Amino acid sequence: MSGMHGAGSGSGGRGGGGRRISGGDVEAQRAENAEAPRIPHLLGRIAALFASHRRPLAVTVVLVLVGAALSVIPPLLTQRAFDEGLFPQSGRPDLPRLALLVSLMLAVFIGSALLGVWQTWLTATVGNKVMGALRVKLFTHLQAMELSFFTKTKTGIIQSRLQNDVGGVANVLTNTISSVLGNTVTVIAAFVAMLLLNWQLTIVAVVLMPILVIAQRRVGQVRARIASKTQESLSDMTAITQETLSVSGILLSKSFTRQKTEIGRYADENANQVRLQVSQQMSGQWFFAMVNIFLSSIPAIVYLVAGWLVTNGTTDVTAGTIVAFTTVQARLMFPLLGLMRVALDLQTSSALFARIFEYLDLKPAIVDAPDAVELGPNTTDRVSGRVEFDHVVFRYPDAGPESRATLHDVSFVIEPGQFAAFVGPSGAGKTTVSYLIPRFYEVSAGRVIFSGFNVRDLSQESLVSRIGIVSQETYLFHATIAENLRYAKPEATDAELESAARAANIHDTISSFPERYETVVGERGYRLSGGEKQRIAIARVLLKDPEVLILDEATSALDAISERVVQAALDSASRGRTTIAIAHRLSTVVGADVIFVVESGRIAERGTHAELLERDGVYARLYSQQAASPASVEAG
Repeated sequence: MSGMHGAGSGSGGRGGGGRRISGGDVEAQRAENAEAPRIPHLLGRIAALFASHRRPLAVTVVLVLVGAALSVIPPLLTQRAFDEGLFPQSGRPDLPRLALLVSLMLAVFIGSALLGVWQTWLTATVGNKVMGALRVKLFTHLQAMELSFFTKTKTGIIQSRLQNDVGGVANVLTNTISSVLGNTVTVIAAFVAMLLLNWQLTIVAVVLMPILVIAQRRVGQVRARIASKTQESLSDMTAITQETLSVSGILLSKSFTRQKTEIGRYADENANQVRLQVSQQMSGQWFFAMVNIFLSSIPAIVYLVAGWLVTNGTTDVTAGTIVAFTTVQARLMFPLLGLMRVALDLQTSSALFARIFEYLDLKPAIVDAPDAVELGPNTTDRVSGRVEFDHVVFRYPDAGPESRATLHDVSFVIEPGQFAAFVGPSGAGKTTVSYLIPRFYEVSAGRVIFSGFNVRDLSQESLVSRIGIVSQETYLFHATIAENLRYAKPEATDAELESAARAANIHDTISSFPERYETVVGERGYRLSGGEKQRIAIARVLLKDPEVLILDEATSALDAISERVVQAALDSASRGRTTIAIAHRLSTVVGADVIFVVESGRIAERGTHAELLERDGVYARLYSQQAASPASVEAG
């Protein structure tokens, strides 16, 4: 749908084999790759991208071979036109013979042009399909990456890989095969034709070729390094744009009057990009200038050598031979120049391909087990909606094995239908608990059990399908209210939308809008108030109809009036399901069936509101603080 894209829920199951790179290691890995040799099988991997297009590629190969063969015919016809039509041994032009040869030349030109159009269409179609498939493959792979990858990698850098890097290899994907094959065949055919015409002149024409090949290799290495730096600069520019020109970013810069700072930051990176672009374009200009001088000089040198050979009686060279030879020589040099350009493009694009394959080679830290269990609508012999933590230890993937764990030996059970609340100081580990239940992160030790199954044994998709999450930071797409609601259930009817909206106490508000459910909410829902956005998010979760509902500080950012309205919607949403609330304000969870007090990554206390007050511990202290100054002291 317009304005929407997959949000991704991570990926599930046991960790797979192979090297893993977390989001925090991506830039370090890129730096490592920059110093290492290029990917050994880079050309093989590029060729593998074309595997599903064998038939059109086979037709392209035939067209290239025929076109290359036709390209050397006109020079040979030119020789005969000179020697047999214009200047025959009889001394008078043979017009019928000349007309026949010219007609053949015209037929070859027309045939070559038609074949060229067909070939261009085929290569453009295949190349762009391959590029599109590569972009989708990269996007699909990124959807499978764990949550920590995205928390440590700038969104703008990811966008740059998808757009700038894949777009940067478009020319290689669309033109390389036909260019390499066609130019190679043309060069071979032209070289053979030159030898047939005169072997001495052929030696003169190709004697300096090895020097050009060596120079081309050196230029390609320089351009590859510049191309890598150029793409890194583009990534930084994309990141700056994404951060500063989003609604949140522009509000922040305007609120702190930092527009000039952001403009300066963008201008500095833009100046760096301009410098790199100029360097990239100029890096090969001296080489191609030298090549052009060489190509332009060859005919003159051939004339001189031919005159010397005739004068000394070394060979018998006719005028037709000289004209044909210089024509064929051009047929040799320009395809050879094309091959050099392709080689330069490949060397330049190798940096971009390396960046693309670098992301494709990332191993998701969380994957489904080969025998992962799919949770069906009615799981036999299991208690649906039961959540248990069994001696769970957790540290964030980028923290390192020696770092302090976020959760320490956490154990608890939440029975089906219970309303459980997690409270405690900021940074205690409450939100981390909510991330481990849908397996957005992998536990370091212990087990998370959902409906009787270790979450490692469940498929990620079926696990997350049973869980609904309402977070503090509500995300709405720049689309209509109906489209945002149907993100949870694409096939939902209008009646189902209205029912969910009524349950979330937002239907009347939506009905007051001129376009009702077709109202566009704006970027991240900025056309709506915080309470309205949150209630739409609740309605979206209700459409999903999960067995377990996780409320991650869902009302902490709202004013008192909005909080009461949203809290009423949450109370309605939690009926008949297991509900886990990460509480910011303790007043919202006093009626919970069980309250877990988290402190320093451990369950410090557990019990009902009354029991915990009577115990006069951490919870009682936090509650008294909020009761004395609810606006100034937060427990979450």
